[in-house]
Amino acid sequence: MFGALNRFISRLDSESPSQSSRDRSAYGFQVLRNKNLEIPVEPWYDFIIGINGRQDNPDPNLFATEVRNCAGSTVSLILWNAKGQRTRTLSLPIPTPSPTLGITLQWTPLSVTEDVWHVLDVIPNSPADNAGLLPYGDYIVGTPEGNVHGESGLGELVEDYLSRNLRLFVYNHEYAVTRLITLTPSRSWGGSGALGCVLGFGALHRLPAPMTEPVAGPGETLFETARFSNEEHRPPSTQPQSQSPSLHPPPSLAPQSSEYLVPASLASPPPPPPQSAAVLAAGPPKGARKPRSVAAPNMTFDDYFREGEQKSKEEDFAPSNKAAAPPPPPPKGAKAPPQAKSPEPTPDPGREREENKIESGLGPESVDG
Repeated sequence: MFGALNRFISRLDSESPSQSSRDRSAYGFQVLRNKNLEIPVEPWYDFIIGINGRQDNPDPNLFATEVRNCAGSTVSLILWNAKGQRTRTLSLPIPTPSPTLGITLQWTPLSVTEDVWHVLDVIPNSPADNAGLLPYGDYIVGTPEGNVHGESGLGELVEDYLSRNLRLFVYNHEYAVTRLITLTPSRSWGGSGALGCVLGFGALHRLPAPMTEPVAGPGETLFETARFSNEEHRPPSTQPQSQSPSLHPPPSLAPQSSEYLVPASLASPPPPPPQSAAVLAAGPPKGARKPRSVAAPNMTFDDYFREGEQKSKEEDFAPSNKAAAPPPPPPKGAKAPPQAKSPEPTPDPGREREENKIESGLGPESVDG
């Protein structure tokens, strides 16, 4: 998910100015009202950008003429939806008596759908909380009070309606409904801001795709436009995950004819030649490197860590957890070895003679009184 998001952001950052201006200059017929419930189009969110394989012309008379020319047959419409910025094709039958679609259109730039504010947080007891705004799921898409453009457009509108009722169109992504709420911006409600909510604006806060759409399969990107210019389009995977292809085909399905070629990566290597007993007894040649142990393919993480711990103990000479057994007792009837005694000092006759003189008062330092 985060990889696709980073690629999407890098694509937006590296987009050339000419391409960005071209995307912002794209126009289409925005659906304002749908009187025919049999036509699956959404007012405000759907734009008709092409008809019968051709791009739309800003002249509404040419569009109406193209629809009337398809009376008694079907007309092919190319629709662009602001929810997820997806494009789809819709074929509709045109009745002969009244060759019309029953929808109200307006030539509008597609960039008007970028003026969306995502509600990220709502402070309790604030004007936004009292109006019923929900964090993360609500998007402010417009207002009946007028057109709002740019990131600062909503803030300027709120400043103009301080202490007055302000109506806003809010789309909820979780329930896929658009509702009209009324709130009263104020600076004296007891918190920061006039609405008491945190809003997000920009490329990361556009209207997401409906939650009813299928989940992207493995290898598909999160965003439809999150691809580099040199990246090829990959079709979605249709093979179920449970039936993963096997590298080695079963014996019943293995090709029996010699016309089929087996890739080198799939062919099993030949068995090693048998070694003689003399070679096994001699061991590896001198100077040869010690073969590096490779983990078995079916080895689990516990076995791998246990093997590493055992090798670390052997290299560090760590004692084993088992205590060493005490030595056996001596056999019965055997004499205990004699205990070693320290040798007695040898007497010195000269030292004894001097000690006797000192005791009798005849030493060399004695003086007659």
